[in-house]
Amino acid sequence: MQRTEIATLGEFGLIEHLTKDIQLTQKTSVKGIGDDAAVIDNTNKKTLVTTDILLEGIHFDLTYVPLKHLGYKAAVVNFSDIYAMNGTPQQIVVSLGISKRFCVEDMEALYDGLKLACKIYDVDLVGGDTSSSLTGLTINITCIGYADENQLVYRNGAQNTDLIFVSGDLGAAYMGLQLLEREKNVFDGQADFQPDFAGKEYLLERQLKPEARKDIVKLLAENHIKPTSMIDISDGLSSDMLHICKQSKVGCAIYEERIPIDYQTALMAETFNMNVSTVALNGGEDYELLFTVPLSLHEQVSALEGIHLVGHITAEENGCHLITRDGQEMQLKAQGWNPLT
Repeated sequence: MQRTEIATLGEFGLIEHLTKDIQLTQKTSVKGIGDDAAVIDNTNKKTLVTTDILLEGIHFDLTYVPLKHLGYKAAVVNFSDIYAMNGTPQQIVVSLGISKRFCVEDMEALYDGLKLACKIYDVDLVGGDTSSSLTGLTINITCIGYADENQLVYRNGAQNTDLIFVSGDLGAAYMGLQLLEREKNVFDGQADFQPDFAGKEYLLERQLKPEARKDIVKLLAENHIKPTSMIDISDGLSSDMLHICKQSKVGCAIYEERIPIDYQTALMAETFNMNVSTVALNGGEDYELLFTVPLSLHEQVSALEGIHLVGHITAEENGCHLITRDGQEMQLKAQGWNPLT
């Protein structure tokens, strides 16, 4: 495989090389890469801005994460934050810290993933920066989106008796990570090692190539349903539900038996001797949407495909609880992903 040292291109040469074929498709993108700053015109819309930093060794392990997948995921997790506000992502800027062990072809693979995500979600890549790094690969992405003011959904709007829904299923991304870590440990430098991933493709995809739930936001809009609060599940159902409860000054009851779990997730949890409900509550990186709606919309929302009723909002003084399968109340605790531990 050809290896072109990044130093042969330099910073500006690398940026030009990676972005030379990028075309702007959004009407709001007035000026993209090539000037001192991008220019965006959102007219009368509210502008949404979110950012994520991904550090090698903390957020990803290149032993088993392909660079193209990493680029795709890095973009999508930012799109997910905009959708969680009931908004539409439109532009991203990408900053990279690159150590000397990476070559131009590595960065091409990373950008292939970024550009694929932008194409699928109809988002423009409008700028960024690169720098050398002494600690491996660092990726920082800022995403800009928009929403009509009357359609914005915050974390602080949940009301007592609201119903709690989640999209998709939970825990698969975490079990995909456990599977990758297991195979990495078995590998340990064996030249002819073949990982055992047969029948576990769904778990790997959920970890390596997650999707933002643009389809769910669209489905709710088509049915004229505006959630009272919403968040994407990045840190785990328990942690993110508690974010909503804290911001909304309410309590909640989540029913263990209602948490949606895929068969492969349950099977893999059993293989690892893990409690599957604990995995679904605390795993994180599912990027599903967790949202609340008024009780009056029960039948309307429950009829929508891919959305699951998991509990209801209570008064703040009642606290936040998980109702187990045998009817016991357990305090809901934030045991999901914490980047500072």
